[in-house]
Amino acid sequence: MTRGEQAEQYFREGYNCTQAVVLAFMDDMKADRETLLAVAHPFGGGMGRLRLTCGAVTGAVMCLGLFFPELKKSELYAIVQEYCRRFEEKNGSVICGKLLSGAGIGVDSSPKAEARTEEYYKKRPCPLLIHDAADLLEELLKEREVLS
Repeated sequence: MTRGEQAEQYFREGYNCTQAVVLAFMDDMKADRETLLAVAHPFGGGMGRLRLTCGAVTGAVMCLGLFFPELKKSELYAIVQEYCRRFEEKNGSVICGKLLSGAGIGVDSSPKAEARTEEYYKKRPCPLLIHDAADLLEELLKEREVLS
């Protein structure tokens, strides 16, 4: 199973987009599951459903920080920007609201999370975006020889 498939599966199990991506890489990071879940918890829906940076992208960026703690800020920022460039090139944006509206979904930023139903998963681009986010992260980490 690819990291993208794992992340999508976590999302379909009810984890938010950020948590789903982080969980797909947890076995390779020096952090425990409970801490990762707690730290990623408020970032779903583009940070607390504000529809800002896509939660899947945020999860990948969190992973980059955990995979590269020794890097200087400028070096890490360059990797983050490269990751975001790749995600945006593939999906059109890194902004949750733009990704949703581009798929014809109204952008609701109320704090009330939507119920996870089969219809919810069918109408949203989120499962595919989460899959892409994790696959792109895995690709970047393999290029940098962090993962084999």
